[in-house]
Amino acid sequence: MRKLLWATARILVVTAVLAMLGLSALLFTARAIVRPAQGDWATTLRVGPLNMDVGVAALVQWGSTPWIAKQLHGRTLPTRLGDVHLAWDETSQQLSLRCQPCTLRSSSWGGEPLRLQDVRMTVRRNATELRGTLHSGAVSATWKGTLRPTGITLHIDVPDTPVADGYALFAHAIPEMAQAQMEGTFALHATLDLPSKKLSVQPRISGMAVQGLGTEAWTQAQSQCNRGLPVAMARANVRSDSLLARAVLAAEDQRFYEHPGYDLVEMNKALRSNQAEDATLRGASTLSQQVAKLLVTGGDRSPVRKLRELLYAVEMEQTLGKARILRLYLDHAPWGATICGAQAAAHTYFGKRTDQLSAAQAVWLAAMLHNPALEAQRWKARGSINLERAQWVASNLRPVPKRERAAITQALPQLVWAPAS
Repeated sequence: MRKLLWATARILVVTAVLAMLGLSALLFTARAIVRPAQGDWATTLRVGPLNMDVGVAALVQWGSTPWIAKQLHGRTLPTRLGDVHLAWDETSQQLSLRCQPCTLRSSSWGGEPLRLQDVRMTVRRNATELRGTLHSGAVSATWKGTLRPTGITLHIDVPDTPVADGYALFAHAIPEMAQAQMEGTFALHATLDLPSKKLSVQPRISGMAVQGLGTEAWTQAQSQCNRGLPVAMARANVRSDSLLARAVLAAEDQRFYEHPGYDLVEMNKALRSNQAEDATLRGASTLSQQVAKLLVTGGDRSPVRKLRELLYAVEMEQTLGKARILRLYLDHAPWGATICGAQAAAHTYFGKRTDQLSAAQAVWLAAMLHNPALEAQRWKARGSINLERAQWVASNLRPVPKRERAAITQALPQLVWAPAS
């Protein structure tokens, strides 16, 4: 009996040693397979007590190999997006990933994250070619890419999809969804480079219309910005064809009379600009969207706020028209410190009504609008706002002859700016 027990113990020990050796060999083999070469797209994984530098391309290839992918079935992977649940389908030979909820972050839209309740993704690999699908709510997309040691470029396509289905993804964060009625479709093609995270998006919106938000009542909206002004000035309207109105369009929304409340061209420019290192975040809001911000949504920077503003902007383009939208903006726009509204700004800074401003004064006020609080502080401390910005606004003033625009641009540095105390 003792000999049997001893023999059994020896077998168990030898088996354990062989298993440990096999596991070690497997680990070192795996480590050799995924070890990144110089210049490869790499990351660090923690495996038990070890930190391993791995090539992402090799890791993806290894992880999507059927016999490895089978081992991932039913597992959960913690990521920056949230916990990702993995599943392997033997019939289709594809890996499925599901995130509930999923949190997206991007420097291109500010620090506020974007949350989706449920995101599903499928992955199939053929050699270095990857492809699959993306689903969230009723919105679906296809994607594909070619895996390289140094990275991957993903091409993502969303076909024509009802705008209402897109907004439904964020219904939990958009109170207007309870009453907004939407028509139209959207589609997009996006290209994402990894690991650089460079993103380009080509969106398309067709036939978008919104009703139910009550923007028609804004025809009677009264601004509180003129309180304290002389009565005649407080009652004076800023003409939509005035020098100041034209300067504001040059500064804030040069395509105002061309777009339907949103400007996809400017959105793309802002997305590209905001991805640059140390970039100052650039907005792409039209005047219509800014009116929605001033009257309803407030100043928190987030993609959900932008979506809310878009709803109001599209509806007010239909209920109010361009001239009234421009008037609303001029009546409510902030101009630094506690100053708001064009008449209050003209009176405070120049002691004039808006219709008495010179072209240079109108340009100067319009140039403040991109960051009114900062420009007001700069003006008070240095006697001038951002001169380069003001000259840029002057150069885009329309419909002013080129020679006159050049004269305004050249004259700006020689003017002495002294806001009223």
